Amino acid sequence: MPFTAPASTGPIGVFDSGIGGLTVVAALRELLPAEDIFYLGDTARVPYGGKGRQTIERYTLEIAELLLAEGAKAIVVACNTATALAIPKLQEIVPVPSVGVIMPGAAAAAAVTRNGRVGVIGTRATIASGAYERALRDCRPDLEVHVLACPLLVPLVEEGWLDDPVTDQVVGRYLTPLLAAGIDTLVLGCTHYPFVRESIARFLGPGITIVDSARNCALATREMLSANDLAAPADQRGSLQVALTDPSGAFLEVAERQLGLGIRDVLVRRVVAANKTEEPRISPE
Repeated sequence: MPFTAPASTGPIGVFDSGIGGLTVVAALRELLPAEDIFYLGDTARVPYGGKGRQTIERYTLEIAELLLAEGAKAIVVACNTATALAIPKLQEIVPVPSVGVIMPGAAAAAAVTRNGRVGVIGTRATIASGAYERALRDCRPDLEVHVLACPLLVPLVEEGWLDDPVTDQVVGRYLTPLLAAGIDTLVLGCTHYPFVRESIARFLGPGITIVDSARNCALATREMLSANDLAAPADQRGSLQVALTDPSGAFLEVAERQLGLGIRDVLVRRVVAANKTEEPRISPE
């Protein structure tokens, strides 16, 4: 798969399997207001969490090619599953710097835990990879790490069921074992999960610190841009362009309501044979 390095004046390319990575985009917009951002949600193939390593690597490289076609100067993998399974392949092949969401989130959790018991929830693929256990123990070898796959949360978010009794029931069913384990810190190991943070916080109570990797990933992105001399001029006003691999009605509603990103026009970038793309536009009604 051939790639050509783009100019350093391009946007930050950000991708996720669906809408979850917009939590990272919101943090990037706050922390790096001068940067242009091109976000690509792979809504045609969401969720990634039940798929194997080779499939996730292929998806990641296909999405990276689309982002480079937009002139991306760096890539933020705003997907825990793709970070866990495909970052090494991405960094081997793609000629621009990249950062994922796992190590920034793990470092934040290791810093705030008081009793050394950290819980991590994520997709089946992220949890099965062991990436969070390795990252957390790289930060603090003494940590007691409890991991749990929560595969139903992603489709609930994609459906926009954020404040719903069904979501509360699913959250409670999943998190009960982690409470029993005595964790004092919970890592939201999927960028979709911050959309249901209020439901999670209600169930856990005030004594447990919730860590999501969005802001920590944005901080890591700022460091990456600085280290590679890719930061935009400070007096520039950054723009946001959003694209999907398949139109999503719930996508715009959730993004507008929860993140205040003001998305008005969404592109479609379809992954098709021979890595060609179609480019129709869709707009909210």
